[in-house]
Amino acid sequence: MNQKFLRPLKKLLKRSKYGLISLLVIVGLVVGTPQVSQAFSFSFIDLIFRGVQVFQLSNMSDSQEVELGKRINQQLVNREFTLYENREVNRYVDQIGERLVDNSSRPDLPFTFQVVDDDRINAFATMGGFVYLHTGLIKEAENEAELAGVIGHEIGHITARHAIQQMRQRAIAQGLLSAAGLDRSDAVQIGVELAVSRPNSRQDEFEADEKGLEMITASGYAPGGLVSFMEKLKQQGGSPPTFLSTHPAVDDRIDRLQANMDNPEQGDGLNAQAYQQRTQALR
Repeated sequence: MNQKFLRPLKKLLKRSKYGLISLLVIVGLVVGTPQVSQAFSFSFIDLIFRGVQVFQLSNMSDSQEVELGKRINQQLVNREFTLYENREVNRYVDQIGERLVDNSSRPDLPFTFQVVDDDRINAFATMGGFVYLHTGLIKEAENEAELAGVIGHEIGHITARHAIQQMRQRAIAQGLLSAAGLDRSDAVQIGVELAVSRPNSRQDEFEADEKGLEMITASGYAPGGLVSFMEKLKQQGGSPPTFLSTHPAVDDRIDRLQANMDNPEQGDGLNAQAYQQRTQALR
């Protein structure tokens, strides 16, 4: 193999954080497979370019998480749902979200807040800072504190890296996780599946509530907003909205939240009339 080929190859491996790991795995594969010289060169390059697209889920950087989140988002938007395009409503949601992010444990992550055109009461998040709120949930909220409570909860899932943990568990269960990591195409597919099914565990929901409550309080919102929203949805009867349909039980979440707040009604976001004006386009 001449120097003309080696120089760009070395640059490629140097740029890749996991280049050495990928190279070792690839060399092992190539050495174990007899090939002629020409076929060796082609296969070697092909495997390297596939190897640099592997994610190490146990040690994923913020930039890798954002990149993966963007790819998952591309698969979700206009395939699984349609976004609501009103600028005023989107700007309002973004302002609330950024206010909360500034008081989160990952303030440097570039969060993206999007409104889904769907009358069902729902909210969810994917890795890399992508938060989704249904128009039905925004309309159901009575004031900004309630909406901030839901957004804070979803940000909590992201700051705790719950989606990455779930992706690792799903990849192991499906036999897709190798010593080198998880292939990018498999990672995107699993990410889409997780976003659609939203299988958060009991512990994940409690942790997201806790982190959300900390953000809401630190951002100056009345901390009781998330509790009042949960109570209102619970009292509607029938099948619970998707936002509340996972374990743990709503009563357990409410009890834990109330035990961790001193003054539920102290703070911003309780003016229902002001909220109605900011979300008027949805009425």
